[in-house]
Amino acid sequence: MTVSLALLVPMAVLYASGVYLLLEKSMTRVILGILLIGNATNLLLLMMSGPAGVAPIADGKEPGAFSDPVPQALILTAIVITFAVSAFLLALVYRSWRLAQEDEVQVDEEDVAVATRDTQAAEEPDRGEESSEVSAPAEDPNAPPPAEDPNAPPPAEDVFADEESGDAAELPGVDGVEESTGDTEGGR
Repeated sequence: MTVSLALLVPMAVLYASGVYLLLEKSMTRVILGILLIGNATNLLLLMMSGPAGVAPIADGKEPGAFSDPVPQALILTAIVITFAVSAFLLALVYRSWRLAQEDEVQVDEEDVAVATRDTQAAEEPDRGEESSEVSAPAEDPNAPPPAEDPNAPPPAEDVFADEESGDAAELPGVDGVEESTGDTEGGR
């Protein structure tokens, strides 16, 4: 099977430019990159279908070198999928533009922190079946005791200490508040 250079070069250029645009921060360029990669994939499927032949229609003539209809159906399917994905991404970009008036993807600091942290040592697999409980990690004997947070609220008091007698205990910090027992709509 011979591949046409007229299809191979544009396919390679479309893939290269599509990947380049996908790596940009601008969402519009990402959409253009996806469109270019979709078109390059269509050219790849067209090249892989083989040489051109006659239409695979039974018209009573002797069968010759028919074209394979499966790659053509795959190309049509790829066109529809590319259209749907690009429409979805256009809607996302439009919504992002309406909310933030910008098109660029911001760097998330949490993602950067996760990507740059050291990997932790892998745990050893459980070799015995007699113990199915997970043991707590051993504490570091050289670690200082945990410091109390000065901004932490004081420990909560037991609000319902008199449950046996049926009297509700008063809430701390709520003085002079009486319970409302009457109607608020004028005594109906």
